[in-house]
Amino acid sequence: MKQTDTRHIASTIDHTLLKPGMLLSQVEQLCREADEHGFASVCVPPLFVKQAKQYLQHSQSKVATVIGFPFGYSAIEAKIAEILLAIVDGADELDMVINFTALKNNDWEYMANEINHIMPVITAKNKVLKVIIESGVLTQEEIIKCCELYGAAGVHFMKTSTGYAEKGATVEAVQIMRQHLPAHIQIKASGGIRDYAFAKALLDAGATRLGTSGGLAIIAGEASTAHY
Repeated sequence: MKQTDTRHIASTIDHTLLKPGMLLSQVEQLCREADEHGFASVCVPPLFVKQAKQYLQHSQSKVATVIGFPFGYSAIEAKIAEILLAIVDGADELDMVINFTALKNNDWEYMANEINHIMPVITAKNKVLKVIIESGVLTQEEIIKCCELYGAAGVHFMKTSTGYAEKGATVEAVQIMRQHLPAHIQIKASGGIRDYAFAKALLDAGATRLGTSGGLAIIAGEASTAHY
């Protein structure tokens, strides 16, 4: 019998490619793999949202893109413009980097103002918002404060990392987030997830979505460790 539940790990994976200089042919391959393996979504730069939506028009896999990526310090109005353009192009899910420059300067009023302007746009368009808090560069207290702020704001997911900071997802950060978020708000772990063992540990800690460019290796790892 398998140690994990009957859900295949593929259904939790946002199949991700966000490298500078990536090619449209790589986006096409990413979408083909997502459809073939049943990944939750593909996550691509805004430039490729329209093409990804076309490639996945007959697929259950969603299209996600990034907003304010990777540093999060663009203006609130700029983030809203990015969101609206991505939605026009066909994005189903928006992974938005919070302004952690404001956070590190203890400007929680700015952060509250940002999310309170953005959530109504997301709600009106019936889309999914994941806020990226970059947990690897935050203190435990700051992570908890983010849980309080974004939990109250009603975001759909809190996400650990962009993958561009010096430290990505950790089991500890996911556990803290799960402990301090309302039960209905999900957690996306991302940053440095390259094998099945780590992916499973993050899911066991409370994550329900995984952002990774290593999806194929992870599902291969699940298949190799399955016991019936």
